[in-house]
Amino acid sequence: MTNPSTPYLVAPEPSDPRLTERVSGLDHTGQPVELSVVHERPLTIFLNSQEIVTAMTIGDRPDDLAVGYLLNQNMLRRDDVVTGIDIDEDLGVAIVRTERETDYEEKMKKKIRTSGCAVGTVFGDLMETLEGVRLPDTPVRTTWLYALSKAINTTPSLYLEAGAIHGCVLCHRDRPLVYMEDVGRHNAVDKIAGWMFRNDIAADDKIFYTTGRLTSEMVIKTVHMGIPVLVSRSGFTAWGVELARETGLTLIGRMKGKRFVVLAGQDRLIWDADFGQVEDEDARLRRKGAVAAEEA
Repeated sequence: MTNPSTPYLVAPEPSDPRLTERVSGLDHTGQPVELSVVHERPLTIFLNSQEIVTAMTIGDRPDDLAVGYLLNQNMLRRDDVVTGIDIDEDLGVAIVRTERETDYEEKMKKKIRTSGCAVGTVFGDLMETLEGVRLPDTPVRTTWLYALSKAINTTPSLYLEAGAIHGCVLCHRDRPLVYMEDVGRHNAVDKIAGWMFRNDIAADDKIFYTTGRLTSEMVIKTVHMGIPVLVSRSGFTAWGVELARETGLTLIGRMKGKRFVVLAGQDRLIWDADFGQVEDEDARLRRKGAVAAEEA
């Protein structure tokens, strides 16, 4: 098993002062409190000379977000050559430039609003990219799933610092590799997609973990990225399950402590976990709280 102390290739940055600010208020007893709250700011994404979308984001990794968004909307192709990414933080603009000439005026008319937080959108013809898709038959050990869940849920993050945010993690076997956060889970997915494209990372042996619901949007993006396994602490939507079954995606939800439910792609799982060695999440959180109390 991989050493759990192995560092992330990309990790959350809860201490980055650009991502949160301290805000004063009162608690339920009327006493003064001060909280960290996440920033959200607009980022307008261009593909060459065409404005595509304005996304609300925490503002980190705009290059990965812009590239990943265009990939997951099927506007940027896997074989496209990106000649440059221009970021203007003051104006909140990201311009992705390609060798190929692009024109998506008609495609822009087919937007569908999704169930994603911070108002996600997909384009109506994106469903066509799922036709005939069959994901690789990569095996997944349940010991890997438990190791990933523990590592991810104990990683310092903006979620633990301030809440009001979603996280997505790209994993290989029992090692979490890249952990991205944003106010909308679709942004966090897109950041990982962009990072994979820009670093030429293979998808066929990866596991994708999200803190958000397993909706049709999450399934579509995971399949479009070519990742065969999608895992979440949260629950499912019926359409998400249906699409996962149609495309051969392994869909695992409600993963907390020793428990999880798999509703699609069960054949990939290798049930090798010894439950005597799997720590219950409630016990782990109680112990974490006791340690924090001792250190206070």
